[in-house]
Amino acid sequence: MSAPRKAPAWSTTDAIKQHIIDSGLGPGDLMPTETELCEALGVSRSSVREAIRTLGSLDIVEVRHGHGTFVGRMSLDPLVNGMVFRLSMRGEHAVTALRNVVQTRIALDLAMTDDLVKAYNGTYDSSMHALVDDMRTHTEQGHAFLDEDRDFHARLAKGVDNQIIGELAGAFWEIHTRALPLLGISTPQDIMDTVEAHEAILLAVESGDVEAYRSAVQAHYLPLQRAIERAAHMIDDEPTP
Repeated sequence: MSAPRKAPAWSTTDAIKQHIIDSGLGPGDLMPTETELCEALGVSRSSVREAIRTLGSLDIVEVRHGHGTFVGRMSLDPLVNGMVFRLSMRGEHAVTALRNVVQTRIALDLAMTDDLVKAYNGTYDSSMHALVDDMRTHTEQGHAFLDEDRDFHARLAKGVDNQIIGELAGAFWEIHTRALPLLGISTPQDIMDTVEAHEAILLAVESGDVEAYRSAVQAHYLPLQRAIERAAHMIDDEPTP
């Protein structure tokens, strides 16, 4: 039998992805062993290992030491981490990137309008209202409410038929939430205005008011947009080296 042919890492990566598809594997399924992949794809063990590392960084596969390699969740974590790193560079480029993130979040929230109104019209979600109350209490006490904010948007997105939009909305929530403290630009009034906008969003979808929902979405991001502009002015005012 001839020795496995050498292959560049990128081609082995593509071959493994195709093997997952052709084998009908899904998230959480056990992958073939390194030896089995080498034989099936006709590549070297080093190529397989390098490809697995690449696919692991993309959340396409997950290596569980002592248990094997499994098909990953294929989440948007790589997108989130890449964008957060870009935003952490600070300076004018970071502010511009954060503006773009906020604009994307607004577009995604507005894209969910019809689904959310349809799903929540005529309902009263006491757990969602409790989250808003908790946000308000935390703000009055000078505490953060990231957990409540995350839960609010995650629960709201469950009313969307398009899973991709919901996942993207969650990813961009993570990006801007992780990046905003790096700029240090929130004020107590901005935070309280954001809490009130959460309640307006919830009341709008429960009442089936499309225009009220759209207005509440815009109001939700106004404090953040004001904060970003303050950061931009601070950068403009910095002395040139």
